[in-house]
Amino acid sequence: MNSITRCLSVVLIVFSCQLHADEVSVAVAANFSVPMQKIAQEFEKESGHHVALSFGSTGNFYSQIKAGAPFELLLAADEKTPYRLEQEGLAVKGSRFTYATGTLVLWSALNGFVDNEGKVLQAGNFDHIALANPQLAPYGAAAIETLKSLGLLTRLMPKIVQGESIGQTYQFVATGNAQLGFVALSQVIGAHGQPKSGSMWTVPVTLHPPLRQDAVLLTKGSDQPAAQALLAFLKGPYALKVMQSFGYGSGH
Repeated sequence: MNSITRCLSVVLIVFSCQLHADEVSVAVAANFSVPMQKIAQEFEKESGHHVALSFGSTGNFYSQIKAGAPFELLLAADEKTPYRLEQEGLAVKGSRFTYATGTLVLWSALNGFVDNEGKVLQAGNFDHIALANPQLAPYGAAAIETLKSLGLLTRLMPKIVQGESIGQTYQFVATGNAQLGFVALSQVIGAHGQPKSGSMWTVPVTLHPPLRQDAVLLTKGSDQPAAQALLAFLKGPYALKVMQSFGYGSGH
């Protein structure tokens, strides 16, 4: 094979890959932002497809999808929203599955502020406690249920500050605007399951409904190979390993 033929072969291979490469637009619950960035990076490397990620609250994504937003996949923070979209004809029936189960924690950026039994809530020696808007964010709804289960919601209501998403809630606590708050374990987890900084209490699952997080193929992605491929990749060993490293349980 002469040099000209070799060059033409390389060009044809590259052109062929570009023809088969696609972009998939994904709406991702804020609690899953860092794991999904790692998963998407590996998926792009293996598949040649490009992944466009948007992060926010599940409730806001529901409204945007209803309004015609061009998302092809939704990775929600609950089971209810993907099911609802499926029933409303905005998601492909049979594509929905639980990709992860999350863990709610009470976290403070201050060392020693949150004890490992959550008794700081009973003491109430803080000015503000942050949680995500329960109308938009399942982790916020789980936080409300936790306070109800502990019989503390009425007492602590004046101290609650709400973030629009779990991402904004984390920022409230990280910057000290709230001394503590309910966030996702994945946002603060470090080596050996301990917080990267500050102090935390892992909320018992008996205090709130399970945080099962479902993914679903939206109708706008029903004929998109890249969207279908990414959905399958989420069930694979690499994605599972990443999720486990951030404290998520497997849903499948």
